[in-house]
Amino acid sequence: MLAFDTVACIRGGRVLFEGLSFTLGQGDAALVTGPNGVGKSSLIRLAAGLLSPAAGRIAGDAPRALLTDQASLDEELPLARALAFWARLDGDAAKVARALEALALTDLANIPVRLLSTGQRRRAAIARVLASGAPLWLLDEPANGLDTAALRLLETAIAAHRASGGAVLVATHTPITLPDPIAIDLSQRPPQSEPAA
Repeated sequence: MLAFDTVACIRGGRVLFEGLSFTLGQGDAALVTGPNGVGKSSLIRLAAGLLSPAAGRIAGDAPRALLTDQASLDEELPLARALAFWARLDGDAAKVARALEALALTDLANIPVRLLSTGQRRRAAIARVLASGAPLWLLDEPANGLDTAALRLLETAIAAHRASGGAVLVATHTPITLPDPIAIDLSQRPPQSEPAA
């Protein structure tokens, strides 16, 4: 579904990482860790096609769902309608009810998005990914704003997605239970020295 082949990322003239290679197939998960500023979010954006690699190649044509810090849900719409807008674009609005249930949001389906708490908004953004039907999930700091119970819901949703043949790329600084992941620790991948001029 996704393959990085000796990929390098440069942001603001600084090499964040280079020589990064991994492959995600059906049922796989990769867990990207490291302190702030090492390129976790940039790696997710590279996988989403929002950034181009400075070197190397990224391949894979599986439909992708991206979770960032922006939920991109209409603030004035009730939650279920805001999610249905995106689900219709992705081709299956019927998945909204299942996504709401999976994230314990069913009771909030008719509440305008603007009235949701921080944690509820984060769960709503995750529900948007679930409702997309995309086989490849790209999750940037998905646990931000989640309490312990909501984190368990996220972990359960990821496990179910993998069990059904989906794959997930997770960038996080918060511990997330993710059985048998491909470990990508960017703090252990210092950029190679610049060649002498």
